[in-house]
Amino acid sequence: MEEEILKNALAGDINAFQTLFAGFQQQLKSYLYRLLTDRNDVDDLTHDTFIRAFDKLSTFNQDASLKTWVFKIATNLAYDHLRKQKRWPADAQDQGAKLAIGTPEISQSFRIVHQTSNAGAYEMREHIDFCFTCISKTLPIENQVALILKDMYDFQVREICLILDKTEGVVKHLLHDSRDTMTNIFDNRCALINKNGICDQCSQLNGIFNPKQNQQEERMKLELVKGSKKFDRSALFELRTMLVKAIDPLHSAGADLQDIIMRCTRTAIGDVNDFFDTQADKAGN
Repeated sequence: MEEEILKNALAGDINAFQTLFAGFQQQLKSYLYRLLTDRNDVDDLTHDTFIRAFDKLSTFNQDASLKTWVFKIATNLAYDHLRKQKRWPADAQDQGAKLAIGTPEISQSFRIVHQTSNAGAYEMREHIDFCFTCISKTLPIENQVALILKDMYDFQVREICLILDKTEGVVKHLLHDSRDTMTNIFDNRCALINKNGICDQCSQLNGIFNPKQNQQEERMKLELVKGSKKFDRSALFELRTMLVKAIDPLHSAGADLQDIIMRCTRTAIGDVNDFFDTQADKAGN
């Protein structure tokens, strides 16, 4: 059935291509959000990817799956967008927290989203996903792409080679380097797994948005916390990726809340000029 749909798409049937594209569109948008951290950019690039892919469909030689081929197009578009921006500092979340604390209007916007949005719940595991995205953006773009494709979306190394147009050896090096860098950052920052860690933002926010919840009980629900007592750094990183990959940052219970916190973080580091410069933010206030 899918082969017949692909045959029709290759013959120029845009509806057939739309059917195939829809099969992985949600995952594609989730992937782009982890790279871009902006919903509007995600929508724009998803649309551009669809148009570009359909226009170039005659060049699809089926050396890989259609999904891998489309992700390559999306990755190239995202790369063009991201290379204009600076890599994030490891303390981006600290800067975001400082901005929120010092700007009552921003803090209030968090509360409004939490109280009024259907996706405004606060769950600690979702903020750990947010944290993973922030830390991944400290990496060079190719490292970030390789890591997210492999550890978040289960692409094979050979598929990542096609997407990045790199050899297997290079991709494996990118993955090793990315995991090592992020493990070091988490090891020095995350108070959930290291009592000497300097960041406990996920627990602090849980205390703000879920004041009646027992903080220690919430912490102990996370395999990451349980594992911190018995696993080494590499195993803890794997636990973290397992937790994160189960979350869709665009459709989770707290997607709207985490998105507005992300915008605050981006504003704090200069990735966004003005926290309140879009209609979406103004409508939320």
